[in-house]
Amino acid sequence: MTEGPERWWVRRPLAGDALFAAALVLVEVAFVLLTPREFWPRQLSSALAWSALCAAPVALRRAAPWPAVGAALATLAVPAVLGHAPTTQSLTFLVLTYTVAVHRTVLPAVAATVLLWVPVAALNVFTPLDTGLDVGPAYLVLNNLLTALLAYAVGRAVRARRTSLRALRERARAAEDNQRALAEQAVADERRRIARELHDVVAHHVSVMGVLATGARRVLHRDLAAADEAIATIEDTSRVTLREMRRLLDVLRTDAEPAADLTPQPGLAGITALVEQVREAGLPVVLEVADPVPTVDEGVSLTVYRIAQEALTNALKHAGTATATVRLGVDEGGLTVEVTDTGRGPEPGPDRIGHGLVGMRERVALYGGTLRIGPRPGGGFRVYARIPVEPAGTVPA
Repeated sequence: MTEGPERWWVRRPLAGDALFAAALVLVEVAFVLLTPREFWPRQLSSALAWSALCAAPVALRRAAPWPAVGAALATLAVPAVLGHAPTTQSLTFLVLTYTVAVHRTVLPAVAATVLLWVPVAALNVFTPLDTGLDVGPAYLVLNNLLTALLAYAVGRAVRARRTSLRALRERARAAEDNQRALAEQAVADERRRIARELHDVVAHHVSVMGVLATGARRVLHRDLAAADEAIATIEDTSRVTLREMRRLLDVLRTDAEPAADLTPQPGLAGITALVEQVREAGLPVVLEVADPVPTVDEGVSLTVYRIAQEALTNALKHAGTATATVRLGVDEGGLTVEVTDTGRGPEPGPDRIGHGLVGMRERVALYGGTLRIGPRPGGGFRVYARIPVEPAGTVPA
């Protein structure tokens, strides 16, 4: 991947500043070419060589700032040789003042600025050059002083801005890391909760198989038909248990063992009672159930129940004065659940992680389904999930 100009300039300060010094010499050349020919230096090539010498300290401004300041002070002897000061000399002093103001703390920056401009002021007082203008040394000293202060002030302002931007980037990075950690924690919490519930489902199935196996063994010699029916039930239950066990292993992300609880978890049959509870809490809810609803595994039934529960809970919290509708249906081999309301929906909160919404996504993804959550076009909020229903008696590969 190629580097951008700014990254190249930062990572190769010596090469970048050498090009900058060359650009200052080109500025000098442009000034000369724009000047009437009768005002050109008598020896143009020699003047350009002195101009390059005065611009050379700029090449060291970031790699070696103090040697650059010393070299710039040494070029103050050039005007005595030429009889005039090259344009690059003034530009070099401005650039070095700006550079130390940007890259150094207050005391070194002030020291470098004073070290650069006090000798200039002294030369203006004691050995002023013939500029062709009828001005006194005081004017020249004041002009150089204001120029130095301007370069220094601009440099300090740029330094303050860069420091502020770095602080903002660090805060933004810390906020992103914190948000990512909260999101990961929310996912981990929901995975543990789902794993505990699936563990309860699996434990319930295993306990049922144990009871059926005991009964089948006791009636095996007296009632073959009853024993055969019990064994067939054990066979079906074992397939369901294998499916739920695979999902349990997929979702389990905790070292803590889930507590054993042989009480079956709620499912599709519990949605009616759930709707009644929400109505009693103050939210009018309409339940629409397709006929017939297919027989599904307890894990799928539990997932649909939890989605409806979380969606109705959110409607109670955020919808305000509204009504809600819960629809259970079948869609080409999949079980669908849709919860809509006519309220205002949850308010955006970038710093809050919705554990319930995370849990919905984790549950639906576990069964290979799809989930759509968001505001409705006509107002209100909608939660829609579709979970594929596996044919009875099959075990995923």
